[in-house]
Amino acid sequence: MSGRYHRPDRIFTGKSRKLKELMLKSDNRTCADCGGPDPKWASANIGVFLCLKCSDVHRSLGPDISKVLSITLDEWEDPDIDSMVEVGGNSYANSIYEAFLPQGYKKPRPDASVEERTNFIRSKYELQEFLKPSLRIVSNKMSFRQYDSVNSTKSIGASPSMKKLEEDTREFVGALNVKVIKGTNLAVRDIRSSDPYVVLNLGHQKVQTTVKQSDLNPVWDEMFKLKVPQHYGPLKLQVYDHDFFSADDIMGEAEVDLQPMVTSALAFGDPSVFGDMQIGKWFKTNDNALIRDSTVNIVDGKIKQEVSLKLQNVESGDLDLELEWVSLEE
Repeated sequence: MSGRYHRPDRIFTGKSRKLKELMLKSDNRTCADCGGPDPKWASANIGVFLCLKCSDVHRSLGPDISKVLSITLDEWEDPDIDSMVEVGGNSYANSIYEAFLPQGYKKPRPDASVEERTNFIRSKYELQEFLKPSLRIVSNKMSFRQYDSVNSTKSIGASPSMKKLEEDTREFVGALNVKVIKGTNLAVRDIRSSDPYVVLNLGHQKVQTTVKQSDLNPVWDEMFKLKVPQHYGPLKLQVYDHDFFSADDIMGEAEVDLQPMVTSALAFGDPSVFGDMQIGKWFKTNDNALIRDSTVNIVDGKIKQEVSLKLQNVESGDLDLELEWVSLEE
């Protein structure tokens, strides 16, 4: 028998169990900065999971920029766990901190040199070079806040929408115009075809498209306005085959994670003061239904997001949506 002492595995209870559940998501099983496997460290105030080498660089930035904790060795306080859970992990944080990563820019790999790793991490978090130059978004208990840049030629100030998120106690933080565009290669539920329609759910709100008769590639182009609660969950959608003489048959389902859209919209405030640009991204992972990464963009003074989904729990079928953010003032 070996005489070596083995530290027992950490017991996850209460809020720490939420941290473990977050760790198990596929996008959190690799380092947020270099993609190294099985990260055992985290930046609690930024909300990302890190490998040992990247965590060393984060620690050198100081706790005001990155508060580094070991997943297995450190005792986590509840506020730190709450911060990690609120952000949602690597994909969500990267959708902010890498929103303007230049095309063709190569992130460091797991075998990157210390210099390459340090330059990238400093650029990403300390200098925030991959954000809009006139914006600084920092993680403070993982509420992304907007600050004026000292180099900005126009004082933007804290946006009304962000103030609502942090101060307002009303029920909603904004609204979404959800456009159901089309379905592709939907499943057959009748003899040779189906009569599909889409049901959308957000909180207690429920809306439904029209029924398309005998169409496996329906085009709806129908718009619905749904309010976004302060404590919002995913936008849930289900596709059904309409039947006259029996219960309608399910033709697949999917969920849209609204955090990239809501976080970006609240951080940037009034989009009409900006030109067309990308401000956020929802990344495709094994845990979601995305066909490809979905970017959040300012287009003609509006915040929009195109979403292409592979329907789940069904043999075939894709669905295309477009989301548009609507502030409470509109």
